Amino acid sequence: MPEPEITSPVDLCLPDGRLDPGAVGWSRTPLHRANLRRGPGWWGRTKRWEYWGVVTPTHVVGLVVSSLDYAGVLGLYLLDRASGAETTYDDVVPLARGVVLPDRAGLGPVSARGPRTSFSFDQAEHATRLQAAGPDVSVDLEVAVVPGQDSLAVVVPWSRRKFQYTVKDLARPVVGTITARGTTYDVGGAAGDAWAVLDHGRGRWPYSMTWNWAAGSGAGRAIQLGGRWTAGTPLTENALLVDGDLHKIGEELSWTYDRTDWLRPWEIRGERVAAQFHPFHERVARTSLVVLAGETHQCFGHFTGWASTDDGERVDLDGLVGWAEEARNRW
Repeated sequence: MPEPEITSPVDLCLPDGRLDPGAVGWSRTPLHRANLRRGPGWWGRTKRWEYWGVVTPTHVVGLVVSSLDYAGVLGLYLLDRASGAETTYDDVVPLARGVVLPDRAGLGPVSARGPRTSFSFDQAEHATRLQAAGPDVSVDLEVAVVPGQDSLAVVVPWSRRKFQYTVKDLARPVVGTITARGTTYDVGGAAGDAWAVLDHGRGRWPYSMTWNWAAGSGAGRAIQLGGRWTAGTPLTENALLVDGDLHKIGEELSWTYDRTDWLRPWEIRGERVAAQFHPFHERVARTSLVVLAGETHQCFGHFTGWASTDDGERVDLDGLVGWAEEARNRW
């Protein structure tokens, strides 16, 4: 499907708060300013978040700072890959008090504090420093900005009043430390085997939505795949990254997986994608807070298969590490 490429800075919204038609499209670097209007007629539908997923040989880390208008939802997740032990801290902050989220991806501070957790994401020119802490877990990671490497930024319109701007920044090398229950683990270094992915989201959502998301990173290659939430719109969030260059995949993909056994292999297919995902761990997250409810099955694992570049070259996905998920939300 034809997908317009945005090549110059643009505001996401018109002065009246509706989506600017000129903002609809995708870009290879974040160019949108999320000037989401507040106040009557808009309150409660606005969703803003920063999610960082990090996979290392020893651990998986998930960090989320979000504002849903009526609540700030914060999360710190840690998986010990050797033992399978999970540590999860989720905080809800009424009216998102104290949650700081910039209107441009990659620029400005991100911070929040809940009853049990604290978060600080310092986004600078050459790296982003991720600091987060819970009662017996803390992370201090530096995520490098790779010079010249593309990311995928997409505006998906459901209507002029409901739309989403997302940035998926893949295959970001990570160094630093993870401390859990008094033991500190070194992350990254010369091995180059620790990767981070950013999901930057700003938009106005329907109350109920289901989506799929998969992301895999490795040296010189990465894959970004989405589904369901973009169906029926003129944009997708599918792309292949090869040696820093983004190849946009403008087709809705077919997702096949077993909802009775999430650890069975997943298949994601289209004309330019034939990917298999092989999980090694399933994370289940459930929320039930009256107006806010959801269930997410996020599986961590490795990819096999292929995806093709813009000129038709098939790129091997074998060995890319990351996740695939199904999320169902009422929010």
